[in-house]
Amino acid sequence: RPITGHLLGCENPSKSTAAMIWPPVKPDGPQAYPEQEKSNLPMFTMNYSRIQIPFEIALWMLLASFAKIGFNVYHKITIWVPESCLLISIGLIVGGMMHSVNEEPPAVFTSNIFFLYMLPLIVLDSGYFTPTRPFFENIGTVLFAVVGTLWNSIGIGIFLFATCQIPNLLFSAIISAVDPVAVLNVFEDVSVNEQLYIDMTIVVFGECLFSDAVTVVSYLFVVEMSVVEPVDVVLGVLRFFVVGLGGMGFGILFGFVAIEPLIILMYSYLAYLKAELFAISSVMA
Repeated sequence: RPITGHLLGCENPSKSTAAMIWPPVKPDGPQAYPEQEKSNLPMFTMNYSRIQIPFEIALWMLLASFAKIGFNVYHKITIWVPESCLLISIGLIVGGMMHSVNEEPPAVFTSNIFFLYMLPLIVLDSGYFTPTRPFFENIGTVLFAVVGTLWNSIGIGIFLFATCQIPNLLFSAIISAVDPVAVLNVFEDVSVNEQLYIDMTIVVFGECLFSDAVTVVSYLFVVEMSVVEPVDVVLGVLRFFVVGLGGMGFGILFGFVAIEPLIILMYSYLAYLKAELFAISSVMA
């Protein structure tokens, strides 16, 4: 029996086929489209979200520059409060104000941004402009910074260990670093002999450099220790020394070819990234 249009569910199969091939077209004219609201072309617009991150970074840098100028003009302020503490206080005040007035959360400053973009320039500046001969002449004194920083970190961590473990160990690793700014300000205030001031400055900056390196290694070590088993702690202690010595090895390897200014910058940054690649001390590198 032939299949009719009634069995297919349509009265006229020819009309159904035509409707599938040629769908109905809406008529043109005002009736075909809903009315849309028209707005004038704006002369001025404000899109803060588009420039938020670079704008706030520029404001922070400008604020820090003005604060530095103010500390030099009103130098009596730094007699009572160290300059670094004043900068931290200004940052806390301004950051709290920005957090209170913004409905959206501000841009997040992650540890990767600090370790991969900001810290290499700071460490390169400190290491490159440090006189090498006086530094190595006082290397025995400078290396006390490693022992002192580890002692401070372990002591603070054990003292606060009963409260909470990993957060306090992270806090002790960060807080144990040495701040050379306050020490150098004391040297200037008491008018230390010029030659002694130069020698002591080299020692202080050298200890600060090693202290920062130990602090970074301790911080990363505690972060990794939070996800390992207790059996791996001994291996973690050995890894601490491998990380430090490995970073120095990469620094020596790339230091032989660091001659021209651009080569110095590129090879120093490559040494830093290579050390990060193998999870060893990039600061020591």
